[in-house]
Amino acid sequence: MTATAAVHTSFSIDRFYAASPAEVFAAFSDAERKRRWFAEGEGWQVDEFSVDFRVGGFERSRFRFQGGPEISNDTTYLDIVANQRIVIAYVMALAGTRFSASLATIEFKPEGSGTRLVYVEQDSFLDGQDGSADRESGCRELLETLAIEVERAPVVAN
Repeated sequence: MTATAAVHTSFSIDRFYAASPAEVFAAFSDAERKRRWFAEGEGWQVDEFSVDFRVGGFERSRFRFQGGPEISNDTTYLDIVANQRIVIAYVMALAGTRFSASLATIEFKPEGSGTRLVYVEQDSFLDGQDGSADRESGCRELLETLAIEVERAPVVAN
């Protein structure tokens, strides 16, 4: 099989949460909370979800939608500044075949009594595939689900 050119895309999402940066950050850093909003959902079967939340650490998830083929997401944490920033690199695969590699920065900015989350992602869709519209749409849906998680179980500030 001859590899074809990568399709490069980028997008950003700006989203306000009525919760402190510490509360929103905790929904990323706590593995149980992250699994709820990131991996679980109606129609999804989670085969694996493991997290080592530290610089150089990883997040691995394997899941299926309605019994379909396995989708995998292998993430490496490149930078973490508590309550301020997370930078990740991740590779996604469908049925064992990689289809994208991405770099994302998530910033948590205080705004009034809430948080302005700024999510910026750069993608390389492999072998001529272009999943940019689906990727951005999926990220927007996940950030909406994050809002439900933040409202469900807020962190008590010290």
